[in-house]
Amino acid sequence: MKKRSVTFPIMAVLVMAVTMPVHAKGDKIESGIYANDMDLSGMTMEEARQTIESYVESYKDAQITMHVANEGAIVATASELGLKWGNEEILEEAANFGRDGDILRCYKELKDLEFNNKVYNIGFDFDKNKIKSLIEENAEQYNQEAVNASLVKTETGFQVTEGQSGMVVDTAASADAVYDYLAGEWDGTECDVDLVISVDEPAGTAEDLAKVKDVLGTFTTSYSTSGGSRSANVSNGCSLINGTTLYPGEEFSTYEAVAPFSQANGYYMAGSYLNGQVVDSLGGGICQVSTTLYNAVLLSELEVTERYNHSMIVTYVDPSADAAIAESSGKDFKFVNNTEYPVYIEGSTTPDKQITFTIYGVETRDSNREISYESVVLERINPDTEVIHADASRPVGYCSVQSAHIGYKAQLWKVVRENGVEVSREQVNSSSYMKAPRSATVGIATEDEGAYNAIMAAIATNSIDEVKAVAGAYQAAADAAAAQAAAEAQAAAGEQPGAEAPAAPVPEAPQPEPQPQPEEAPPAP
Repeated sequence: MKKRSVTFPIMAVLVMAVTMPVHAKGDKIESGIYANDMDLSGMTMEEARQTIESYVESYKDAQITMHVANEGAIVATASELGLKWGNEEILEEAANFGRDGDILRCYKELKDLEFNNKVYNIGFDFDKNKIKSLIEENAEQYNQEAVNASLVKTETGFQVTEGQSGMVVDTAASADAVYDYLAGEWDGTECDVDLVISVDEPAGTAEDLAKVKDVLGTFTTSYSTSGGSRSANVSNGCSLINGTTLYPGEEFSTYEAVAPFSQANGYYMAGSYLNGQVVDSLGGGICQVSTTLYNAVLLSELEVTERYNHSMIVTYVDPSADAAIAESSGKDFKFVNNTEYPVYIEGSTTPDKQITFTIYGVETRDSNREISYESVVLERINPDTEVIHADASRPVGYCSVQSAHIGYKAQLWKVVRENGVEVSREQVNSSSYMKAPRSATVGIATEDEGAYNAIMAAIATNSIDEVKAVAGAYQAAADAAAAQAAAEAQAAAGEQPGAEAPAAPVPEAPQPEPQPQPEEAPPAP
């Protein structure tokens, strides 16, 4: 029997397979293939890539305006927002058009090109991080923070000021909106995009603040022994806190309220503690402000979230009842309004150098409930030495003495009584204060060998009182010599000895004390 011949369909496929052009790797793009309106026919992949990238680059200077409601706009170029080619995969598709897939598909694709061009659309992409950064850098000027409703205490009571809504550019949402538009809809021309604005609502209402009338806690300390500069610092720090309205759940930072410690912010050089010594620093005395506020907060039973004791004992409150703040060591006094209502902090100072903080709110505690705080000293550590520092930069006769500081270990306890009967006793804190010996800084600079030997002999006794006596004698002699020289100078100039010198002008602000005033340790409790 004769074998049948191969059927026509199979033969046709074989013919097509033989007659179709064979493309080697790296062949040029077929005729009739476009990217947008750019003809890629006959280009290698690299040539087509450069052509498309140049096309995308041509839009780099297109202006994109991002509007901030009715407040203004942020203008940038497409390049500044990270313009780039967004769909590079079309290059691979264009290069392999009519080559990938089965024979019939390739044949059909190539035949179609004879009648219709194959057009790939070029997509744009942008760098979302660049968009977000640019918005963050420029939107701040348009942000309007809400103004909370606030209180001002007057002689007749409290005056309520209504709050005002604000508006803030939502950076993250705005970056998403700009990116989505540019990557999805932008046609390469100048365009406008609206940024996302969120309304910043004020805290509190006039109705809430109108309820603030009750005294929750008040406390007073005295700084009557302080010099002019320290007194000015206490008064300044108090004024920076006075008038604060604190809403439920808000935390108050004393450091943030009174900083920075600079002349521009109203501070002067005054004594403060540093490494067991009393040294002059800008803002010396500010810890009396934080300490007075601390005790008012305790009596108000607000939640203390951060508190540190001083390095050495202070005189204006009992041990463990203090609260130190210090920029160098990161100490702060913080507390939270843990009540259901706003609280108002009033701070005031008096001519006789008393500082008082009073915290107002809505009293919800039982009237028969009374709280108090007791300081318990666990240990008293007396310094057993004296320290004398010889200072070659000071003249013989100079002697600055700092008193000894007794070391303490103490606790503060909260005592609650109802109808006069104690119902609870709770430890609030624990504090340790370092001891510091009595110390003296003595000048030894002189050209008089006898004076030098005398002061060095006094230092060798390790007795500050002996050093003070010798230094005082030389200082008195120096003062007398200076007075005699002045009198002789007046006589030589034809002036009457003892003539009254012109009055010095009265300074407008307190001047720094020439020497720090150490805080004496309190007597044993």
